[in-house]
Amino acid sequence: MKGYTITEQKFLKEQGCTAYLYRHDYSGARVLYMSNPKDDNKVFCISFCTPPEDDCGTPHILEHTVLNGSDKFPLKDPFMQLGKGSLNTFLNAMTYPDKTMYPVASQNDTDFMTLMDVYLDAVFHPFILKSNKPLMQEGWHYVPNEDGTSVTVKGVVYNEMKGAFSSSEEVLMREIKCRLNPDNAYQFESGGVPDEIPNLTYEHYLDYYQRHYQAANSYIFFYGNGDMEKHLAFLDENYLSKMPDTGLTYAIEAQQPFSEPRFEEDVFASADENEKPYFSYSVQRGTVTDPLTYYATDILEYMLLE
Repeated sequence: MKGYTITEQKFLKEQGCTAYLYRHDYSGARVLYMSNPKDDNKVFCISFCTPPEDDCGTPHILEHTVLNGSDKFPLKDPFMQLGKGSLNTFLNAMTYPDKTMYPVASQNDTDFMTLMDVYLDAVFHPFILKSNKPLMQEGWHYVPNEDGTSVTVKGVVYNEMKGAFSSSEEVLMREIKCRLNPDNAYQFESGGVPDEIPNLTYEHYLDYYQRHYQAANSYIFFYGNGDMEKHLAFLDENYLSKMPDTGLTYAIEAQQPFSEPRFEEDVFASADENEKPYFSYSVQRGTVTDPLTYYATDILEYMLLE
């Protein structure tokens, strides 16, 4: 493949497909192509390592705002337009505690190429670089109250996270993650804590975008019976060949074990006066990327408690 160096090739028996792992020569981007001639679904996903640096929800707000128009597709909301008129079988974007993913899928070749183009232009050439309006809409902005003497904070992500933090189970799960990892990026809430979201400035938001949304910090994934040579050539000619390798990658250091058990206590707000207290016993054990340890721990938890 012109412009790429293949680093690994393997047949994956469980999926019935051949996987090709590439490194793009000019940009440093990593590309995994799982070629499956028996599956009509064609999948594309570009992901970035986006560890949060605070509780302002910058990764989550960026996930929303980069889809609010781009250089090649200057629409107010191309994401919604695709949802109405595309032949896609999947269309979404997701923020995780340490990464942001933009996956799309379609069984139609032309539609798939369009979806891929829209998503790539959105993440690499977004309208957010020219205006703070997407941040105000999706992140936060002030709305004057009827009395004219006070204001209320509004915003798509702000309201979304207010809803998420109204669930006591959601709050508990977030607290477990944060308190088990007090020394690395997992101590912060990537989705954003409602009280902290209004502290996000346009300057910090742009700085975070420019430091993380780079080809060298991306992982690109293809799956299905598509034309691999055509897809990789399009990716190279239209995007990756225009982005020099910055050598920028992010890694999250593992939390060092505690010297002794820790006991934490907190109070959560609830509209239900009869809300009961919650108790959690949590242990760090291995990494989620080690399938044997992960599966063994899952079985152990099932045997002990379920």
